[in-house]
Amino acid sequence: MKFVLLFGPQAVGKMTVGHELEKLTDLKLFHNHMTIDLVHPFFGFNAETWRLSDMFREEIFKAVAQSDLEGMIFTYVWAFDSKKDWDFVRKTRAIFESAGGEVFLVELEAETSERLQRNRTPHRLEHKPTKRNLEESELHLIETLEKNRLNSLPDEIQEENYIRIDNTCLDALTVAKQIKDRFAL
Repeated sequence: MKFVLLFGPQAVGKMTVGHELEKLTDLKLFHNHMTIDLVHPFFGFNAETWRLSDMFREEIFKAVAQSDLEGMIFTYVWAFDSKKDWDFVRKTRAIFESAGGEVFLVELEAETSERLQRNRTPHRLEHKPTKRNLEESELHLIETLEKNRLNSLPDEIQEENYIRIDNTCLDALTVAKQIKDRFAL
């Protein structure tokens, strides 16, 4: 069992890279908006949405970790200044590692100007209904960047199975191939 945690700020390309990595491997993509967009129509962006989203994610992680699937790719916006986010990553890792799985951490970073362009791509808007209000989505992208630290500091992540990729000028397939090759997926 392999679990790839693909993380970075909004619109950095996590889901798009995840789709390409899914095509290159036997891993299944579970992007973070699959649960958010399920619950959002009922509760908007409030505490109940996040509670339910986290609950669904955890149950899916447990089921996959115990399954005969090759593994999973999960995308996540990790606020490094949030204990809650660190706890989520630790808990998620533990689900897979306790089942004998391997965990791979892939951090993406890109310039804000590039992320703002990616925020408007048809692929992103097709798969993430809550991002279709572009004015709101762009405002949230900027506000979150100002409020939280969404990329790690140098040497903050000390894991053997970790890679950081600046994908500002790279297409998703190139990044997916780098990940696949680096971890022999």
